[in-house]
This record gives sequence, structure tokens and C-alpha cells, in this order.
Amino acid sequence: MTSTIANPRPEFDRALRDIAHYVHDARNHGARAWQAAHYCLIDSLGCAFEARGHAACNSVIAPLISNAVVPHGARVPATPWQLDPVEAAFSTSTLIRWLDYNDAFYGETVIHPSDCIGSLLAVADWQSRVRVSQGRAPLLMRDVLDAMIRAYEVMGCLALANGFTTRMGIDHVVLIKIGATALATKLLGGSCDEILNALSNAWLDGQPLALFRRGEAGARKSWAAGDAAARGVWLALMAMRGEMGYPSALTAKTWGFYDVMNRGDMFQFQRPYGNHVIENVQYKISYPAGVHAQSAAEAAIQLHPAVANRLGQIKTVEIRTHRYALSILNRTGPLNHVAERDHCLQYIAAICLIHGRLEAGDYEDAIAGDPRIDALRTKTVLQEHAPYTQAFYDTAKRANPNAIRVTFNDGSHTAWTEIEYPVGHVKRRKEGIPLLLQKFEHGVASVFAEKQRRRIMWLGSDAQALAATPVDAFMDLLAN
Repeated sequence: MTSTIANPRPEFDRALRDIAHYVHDARNHGARAWQAAHYCLIDSLGCAFEARGHAACNSVIAPLISNAVVPHGARVPATPWQLDPVEAAFSTSTLIRWLDYNDAFYGETVIHPSDCIGSLLAVADWQSRVRVSQGRAPLLMRDVLDAMIRAYEVMGCLALANGFTTRMGIDHVVLIKIGATALATKLLGGSCDEILNALSNAWLDGQPLALFRRGEAGARKSWAAGDAAARGVWLALMAMRGEMGYPSALTAKTWGFYDVMNRGDMFQFQRPYGNHVIENVQYKISYPAGVHAQSAAEAAIQLHPAVANRLGQIKTVEIRTHRYALSILNRTGPLNHVAERDHCLQYIAAICLIHGRLEAGDYEDAIAGDPRIDALRTKTVLQEHAPYTQAFYDTAKRANPNAIRVTFNDGSHTAWTEIEYPVGHVKRRKEGIPLLLQKFEHGVASVFAEKQRRRIMWLGSDAQALAATPVDAFMDLLAN
């Protein structure tokens, strides 16, 4: 007699089901969420337009096979290219992320939610062109904005209470892949089951180590988001072909994500899925730099007039910051390339004190060779300020504070210049949004001729008109 062992297929993990139902089911977003999605979209596109002016970025995003023809291919903004949706997602999200100038959200893990927008635009554009070729109506930009609200929420709620980087050693773009996978599947018309299948495979992937951002900072941190966005589209396409899922991808004993990556602990959640994340995102409005350097740059630029004529007399530059910033932005010794400089708080403060500005070009070799920068870096002392750490992790505040004081050789010193909430923070929206629109206009003007520029700016300033625009028509407008 032989015996058999029952092997019933388990129910999908609760955390996966919660995401899939939030992504798939009908939902009414409030006016504030729709408005926030509009601003996040145009801000991200403005970042992409500015990145197009950087040769290193262009070499990374160029089509892998030049002159290939992709029927109904997805457009890449600010380029003439129409690519398959996977490659288009990579190129578009890399453009958005390249200058470290796009939005951020943080809890235990810091993420840049707009990193996933390339996947949403690529899938929606491709699907729209296919639909039009079949005599059907295209998707509208409202569908993309809806997908953004949901993707931001999924990624942000996972980031709030789970230390993917600090606890697991995984780079934060793992969450970009999760958001891209789920919402790309939805935009492809996927069912809740197909979203579950795609999501489970995303968690089974080998996840990116944070070395290229936390240790040996390198250029990969500028295209890692594109890689994650593209992978999300690929997994979504596989699910739509019927690829199976793995219900216990998170909870399986020994082999699931929790046991392998999170010491057996389940994900923690501070709040149910809603609209919170996109409504409370922090924009990088004024400075292309790490999110935790925004308030330091603002403070240093305020000090510039008081120190610009006394640079040679500076004895010390003191920076009070919070623990998270200290862990990622405290870099001493030689800075050999852009990727190290834009994640060095001492370098950023030096540029701002010397020049009274911070621009993407300030990380390039031509500026970095100024001996005054390293002279100031060696005099700069970073220290954790406990109240700042507390304010950073306080869920009611989510502050991102820095303060700077400059002491001169004669013993005199400036007052402490403190910025608790940078201009892109939700607590400074009234002040920040006009500056965000200026940033978008500057990005548009850096790429497009006058007639095209005026049309793009009109849609960028009219949320209702943009939402009602077919995706393919909008992406055609962004071609260059």
C-alpha cells in the first residue's frame, strides 16, 4: 500500500491580499489626493527633463538596440524613442531619478515614490497605443494619476514601520519594484488574482543590496530605480501571460521572505491603505540632493552672505542633524565622483556656504576641484542632535531638521541657523507649490521649443485638462 501526502495550495498571505485588494478594487480618492498626484507627476517630469541634459544619464538610458522598431511602443519623455514597455520604464524612471531631485517619503525606510512613475507611464502609453490600433479608447492620464496614488500608498505604508535598509540591508528600491509590479498589472487590466501572482513573484526576487548607496556609493544609485521599475513591468507582463504565483511568498517557513530577509518577523503597519502617502510626500523643490540634506542646504544658503567674504577665516562648521542623515550622508576623505558628492553633507554644506546655491552641476569635477570645498569639509563637524532624531521619527511631525553654525578663527561665530521642515515638506505647501511650478517650468524650458513648451506648461498648470488627456497624446507631446 502506498500513502500520499496532502499538499493543499495555501491562501495568499494576508499582506499580499491587502495590497492586491487595495490596488484592484474601486476607490474614491479625495480632491487633495488628486491634486497631490498632479503635482507629483509634473515635478517628476521636470526632474526628467533636467536630467536629459547630462551626458552620463543619456548613455545609460539609450536604447539597448538602436533603431529597433517597436509597434505601438511606449515613448520616453524628452527623447524621440518609442521602446517596449520594460525598456521604456527603465529609461523614464532613470531620467526621473538621475539628479536625486524627485520626491521622497520616509519612516523606517526612506523611499522616493515617484521612482515608479516610469513604469506607470510606459504601460499606460503602450496599452493606449494598442487600444487605439484596435479601435478602442485609450487610457486617460486620470488612470495614471489613480495608479500613482495607489502605488505611493503601497510603497509608503510598507516603508513607514519596516527597516528594509537599516534592518535587512536591502536598498529601498525593493519597494519601487513592489509598487510598479502591482500597479502595472492593474493598468494591464489584471484581475486581483493576477496582481497577487505578480506581487508574490516580486517578493521572491533576489533583492538589491544597499552597498551602492550606503557603502561604496556609485552611479548605480541613479539607475537602480529604473531597474526596479522595469522589473515590475516585466513581472506584470508575466502574470498577464498566466504565470503562477506563490501564496506563502512572505510567510513560508525557512524559504519565505520573512525568514530569509527579516529574521522571521512579519511586516508591521502603522495605518491602513488610503491616500496618506501622496498627500504627505516631501518634494525636493530647491536642491538636487539627498532628502535629508534639504534643510541643511537651505540653512547653509541662509548663512552664505555672512560667511562668503570670510571663508579663509573659518575655524569650524558645525552641523546638527538627526541619526538617519548621519548614517547615510556623513562622508570624509576623497570624493571621487558625483555619486559620492551628492551623498556627502559636508560637501553640500561647503558648496552652499561658498556659492549660496546648490545645482546639479555643482557635483561635477569642474566645481569639485575648487580647493575651498575640501578645506571646508575638513573643518566640518557633524553631530547627532537627539531632539532632531526624535522629531524625524515622530509620526505626528515627520520633521527633517538640520542646523548649522560657523565659528571663525577670532572666536566669533554665527548664530545657529535651523531649518526644521525644508520647503518641500507638507507643512510648507503654501510656500512650496509656487516654487515647484517654477522648477517644472525650468525643466520644460531646458528641453522644449517655445510652442511645445507652452502646451506642456498649460497642461502642467491645469489638473483637470491633464487628467482628461489620452495617455498616448500626452506622451507624444513630451517627445523631443
